[in-house]
Amino acid sequence: MRLKFGMVGGAGGFIGDVHRHAAHMDDLALLTAGCFSRNMDKNRAFAEKWNITDPSRVYPDYQTMAEAETAREDGIDFVSITTPNDTHYPIAKCFLEHGIHIMCDKPLALNAEQGRELAKLAKEKDLLFGVTYTYTGYAMIRQAREMIDAGEIGRITCIQGEYPQEWLAVSLVSGSSEQATWRQDPARSGASGCCADIGTHVECLISKMTGLHPTRVIARFDSIPADIPLETNAQMMVEFDGGIPGMIWTSQVAMGHETEVGVRIFGEKGSVEWNHLRPWELRVTRINQPPQVYTTNRDYLYPAAKELCRLPSGHMEGFYEAFGNLYRGFCMNLIAKKTGGDPGSFRYPTVEDGVRGIEFVDACLKSNANNNIWVPIEHE
Repeated sequence: MRLKFGMVGGAGGFIGDVHRHAAHMDDLALLTAGCFSRNMDKNRAFAEKWNITDPSRVYPDYQTMAEAETAREDGIDFVSITTPNDTHYPIAKCFLEHGIHIMCDKPLALNAEQGRELAKLAKEKDLLFGVTYTYTGYAMIRQAREMIDAGEIGRITCIQGEYPQEWLAVSLVSGSSEQATWRQDPARSGASGCCADIGTHVECLISKMTGLHPTRVIARFDSIPADIPLETNAQMMVEFDGGIPGMIWTSQVAMGHETEVGVRIFGEKGSVEWNHLRPWELRVTRINQPPQVYTTNRDYLYPAAKELCRLPSGHMEGFYEAFGNLYRGFCMNLIAKKTGGDPGSFRYPTVEDGVRGIEFVDACLKSNANNNIWVPIEHE
């Protein structure tokens, strides 16, 4: 079965085309409709570029698109939302109300109340709702989870995650990025900058690697330079389920670092370590043994990790493939839902993961505003 999907947004930045490539990667879905821009000339140009063959399915706004696609016998099976942060909630709510499954760029919404409303609506409508936490799609993240679940590193004792970037500092100097403008606008990005933008990536990555979630935090936010509206550097002490300690550091002004998200999980019998600089590798150390480096698509991997690999071992897979794995998991589950089949071991970050990310940010904001005290993470 091949699904049909539509897209809202995508004409204004690189991420729309990433979604399109990812959805097409395994021939499980085909882009057939969209509202790619509010500028109709630009909208039509992208529709032509992305091979939308029916011009009547190029819509002036998302409301018209949701209504028209619901009314069609051959309407879309799901929609991809690739717009700026402040629009995710109303667009997602509209398509949920029209009975259409959703794949949404993160963050899910600007606050936990909106996120919980979307999760509740998706459950009531029995609709799938994915959120694209990209880095969770790497095969070696699944390998780490399988090893941890199998007890290979023993009981987890400590977790460390970081995501240093320099892009915002560079953009402020060069003035070359439109994203720097809207990502530092609280009306469009929400009350948090760096923590919401990339801290949630680390939080979700840790949860997918370990199955653990944060229960309380101490957070310190810094705006560098000082006159910028939202924080660009965030340091968090985190306590996870079972009282397990951890730390998360994220920065958008870390000169010399590009997209270096990394996680280290320590246990009583060993550790696993993954870094985006070499995403095809997982560093595994067992107590009193030399470190080992696991690589993608090798026979020693767990089957659930191996099936996320597309190329023979030694051939590097990266960002597009990870994004493709999110869509693969989503589409496999949606096809199984429609046909009564079995999606196997394929997974994807869900609307509930999106809600947890917002709740994590809310607790960090509260901690930072109250002299960096411990704040419990409220999860309904």
